[in-house]
Amino acid sequence: MRTGIRIGVDVGRARVGVARSDRDGLLATPVETLPRDSETIPSLQALITELEPLEVVVGLPLSLSGADTASTIDARDFARSLAEASAVPVRLVDERLTTVSAQRALHDAGRRAKGSRPVIDQVAAVIILQNALDSERMAARPPGTLIDL
Repeated sequence: MRTGIRIGVDVGRARVGVARSDRDGLLATPVETLPRDSETIPSLQALITELEPLEVVVGLPLSLSGADTASTIDARDFARSLAEASAVPVRLVDERLTTVSAQRALHDAGRRAKGSRPVIDQVAAVIILQNALDSERMAARPPGTLIDL
């Protein structure tokens, strides 16, 4: 397992959830939810400068069959823009059903969906990042696919 902080990102059309790991890559925790606008990439760059992560992990929302969707294309475009703007590697990892898992976890904790949308995005980012960390620990190799520039 590589040592270093990772940043996890859940890309949505309206919001972007952000999570981070500890230096040992054991645990993902929520950071914030950003509005999806022209300041999203600069805000993530500021966080990258502050945390000095080993890499950024962006969730790739494939369909259940594994096919691309409009959201998949959007996430790939976002990840490429982030990779072009930052000095750290950006990886895409499969995120199927993470938003559903996040909604279920919040519901089980007694939170209502209506007022929890920003929190759902953060929890989804935590799930994406935690799955990536667990995958790396089990497979002894970095998760997902590296964005090549």
